[in-house]
Amino acid sequence: MTALRMRARDFLNEDQLIAVRQRVTWKGVALIAHAWALILGSIALVAWWPNPLTFLLAVGIIGSRQLGLAILMHDGAHGCLSADEKVNLALSQWFCAYPVFAETRAYRRYHLQHHARTQQEDDPDLVLSAPFPITKMSYRRKFFRDITGQTGYQQRKAQFLNALGPKEWPLARRAAHFWEKLGPQFAVNAVLFAGLAAAGVWWAYPLLWLLPLLTWQMVITRIRNIAEHAVVPDSNDPLRNTRTTLANFLERLFIAPYYVNYHLEHHLLFYVPCYNLPRVHRILSESRFAERMEVQPSYAAVLRLATARPNHEDRPGKLVSIARRARAGAALDGDQAAGGF
Repeated sequence: MTALRMRARDFLNEDQLIAVRQRVTWKGVALIAHAWALILGSIALVAWWPNPLTFLLAVGIIGSRQLGLAILMHDGAHGCLSADEKVNLALSQWFCAYPVFAETRAYRRYHLQHHARTQQEDDPDLVLSAPFPITKMSYRRKFFRDITGQTGYQQRKAQFLNALGPKEWPLARRAAHFWEKLGPQFAVNAVLFAGLAAAGVWWAYPLLWLLPLLTWQMVITRIRNIAEHAVVPDSNDPLRNTRTTLANFLERLFIAPYYVNYHLEHHLLFYVPCYNLPRVHRILSESRFAERMEVQPSYAAVLRLATARPNHEDRPGKLVSIARRARAGAALDGDQAAGGF
């Protein structure tokens, strides 16, 4: 079955459409700078005042900004960081994707299929939403795997092994393949490590870069995946097969940075920069489509919907085995490094 379509002019007038489509380079740069300022500021806080509280706070903020970099890479995949194609790709690759071991062009190829076939049988992201609702016990197991780094380790291991290529290849070919797949990512991370070492905080790379990437970033990527498409009311209605989740300040700080919670609006107008999505939401909320929109008041509310299956129906490992295999396979080329969207 094919999902219904909506045209932008069904809910926006010409002036509104022109305004929300505008891509301003300095705004894209400002969001990237904001993410890196919070990351480096969190590292500086721990270096200046090292204690368990500042460390945990830094892990939470840095993990959310790593997701933020993936979100901004996603904007770059849609050409929204800058109206200049070369500038857009450079910003997306070097300052967003490569630091978190992703790649914009590979991500774009897979991701546009998700927009074209949202919640249909051939949607490449369907594996992220299909298992839900699940039991609370099942979610707790997922949370434990995410927060302890097991999920992140398995994804990065699969990505690394794929980049090495088959064992029977000659060493030179394997090296070339590795550089093609992960070379720039490792180069950018080497620069990041060198910069931290030069600042006298080399320990921040494993503890305040890799650790959040493998733990908290995995936790909130799963929560965001759930919020966007899990247990939606109607897989064929563009106003109900994708969800917007209202987010307060703490949710925006630790779970949903850079307007990623406005996912329904993004699917309706995927060429609109993320900073214009709140305006699209306001326009839609005042339109005749308002009552049809799938909007939830918080991420806690979404998790309650997604974990509504009774615990007596819990079957460890059964509901997620296919999804986990599919995600691991997609991660080999970095396609799902950003975790959906």
